[in-house]
Amino acid sequence: MNPADNVAVVANDGGLREGTTVDGLALRHHVPQAHKVALAPLSAGDPVRRYGAVIGYAKESIPAGGLVNETNLELPHAPSLESLTFAGRAAKAVEPLNGYAFRGFRNDDGSVGTRNILAITNTVQCVSGIVGHAVERIRCELLPRFPHVDDVVALDHTYGCGVAIDAPGAAIPIRTLHNIARNPNFAGLTMVVSLGCEKLQPSMLFPETFDTLPDISKPASDPAGLVILQDESHVGFEAMIGSILQTSERQLTLLDRRRRKRCPASDLVVGLQCGGSDSLSGVTANPALGHAADLVVRAGGTVIFSEVTEVRDGIDQLIRRAASPEIAAELARQMEWYDHYLSCGQSDRSANTTPGNKKGGLSNVVEKALGSIAKSGSMPINGVIPPGERAQGSGLLFAATPASDFICGTLQLAAGMNVHVFTTGQGTPYGLAEVPVVKVASRSELAKRWHDLMDIDAGRIVSAGQTIESMGQSMFEKMLAIASGERTCAERLGLHNQLALFNPGPVT
Repeated sequence: MNPADNVAVVANDGGLREGTTVDGLALRHHVPQAHKVALAPLSAGDPVRRYGAVIGYAKESIPAGGLVNETNLELPHAPSLESLTFAGRAAKAVEPLNGYAFRGFRNDDGSVGTRNILAITNTVQCVSGIVGHAVERIRCELLPRFPHVDDVVALDHTYGCGVAIDAPGAAIPIRTLHNIARNPNFAGLTMVVSLGCEKLQPSMLFPETFDTLPDISKPASDPAGLVILQDESHVGFEAMIGSILQTSERQLTLLDRRRRKRCPASDLVVGLQCGGSDSLSGVTANPALGHAADLVVRAGGTVIFSEVTEVRDGIDQLIRRAASPEIAAELARQMEWYDHYLSCGQSDRSANTTPGNKKGGLSNVVEKALGSIAKSGSMPINGVIPPGERAQGSGLLFAATPASDFICGTLQLAAGMNVHVFTTGQGTPYGLAEVPVVKVASRSELAKRWHDLMDIDAGRIVSAGQTIESMGQSMFEKMLAIASGERTCAERLGLHNQLALFNPGPVT
């Protein structure tokens, strides 16, 4: 990956057998696909370099041609945040990318949806069963009458009561729920179902709405789309369901009037994520996605990359790309906050890598981080989004999220993404009901085996000689097609994960 590297990655399907000679180097072991081999003899304590960076230190002597993995690598210390300094550099000269567009749904606030969805959120998990039942009724009984509405989804979650609602950490899940309800795909018409007695009152979740309402004593017919199940007008289960259906019919009528219109590519808000990663993710899928991310930024759009523990070991790279000293300082502050958060749980970033990551050749979180950062491309970082906040501005933004696929996706929804791109090496059926998820395989073998789950085969960079640049261009064009209504594999199969809130606050 870099002239300074002293390890290489085997890309061949099935790996290479012991004794295979490559460029004069004889393999001392069978090396599985995506795993590393030493290019030169290593002594105990020697640095092991990939991507031109130290990913660990040899625990023991490793011969040239020997297998390098988590068993014979020592994890290096995390980069010190105190020693990081912002050295401003001249802004990268970027040629604007004009003429690209998609067909989306323009909202009153200027944002653009890629789907036209009726969303129903709840203020507390207690009502999830009722909302789930109502959503199925709406889908069967009402939705066929509104052909221009794509779907109805429940923004289900496990928050709202039994929590320290005024604790400092509670701000994160509350603002996350608030901003998810404002996602561009919902057109500002998200319904709210409340139990009535929960700690997270509707007026706390949507204070600006309640400031404009003179009387909320009759919420079942309130124009804000609020239904409170404990309202005295609800006599029995069917009355509750009837109120939700009646309110949803009004919202569906408004949504059904919307039509797709030509929108410039600058209206894209693309969330980038990786999961089930392998060592080839940093060779194929993530660098190609990084090129596509650069194209989105050049077109004036917004790109959100995330996952604190999966950039922590490359923080020096990110600081160098910060557009200002303030952004550099905020990047460091978010890393510091998360270091402290992990230490409170008597853990650290080393807990990030999974058995699947290691099976796929990723020895530790350092190697994983360097491959993960590749999907952010090369543009300056224009801003940092704290957990649960909505994105401000355009260009490349970093959202400070955990690395959990589900929590990261939930927080990127809150940030306002309208297209999600998810790369994987080992494979995952991950999807979201609220926004289209474009799945990218890092290996052609995975793309063929999961032919109806993967949207893009980035493994062709290795298997078919396609360039990173041409694959990135194809990804960019696929994003525009998906944003215009083309359905992803996950959408065609109806696959989606539940939302997962990040709640660092105490549960009472």
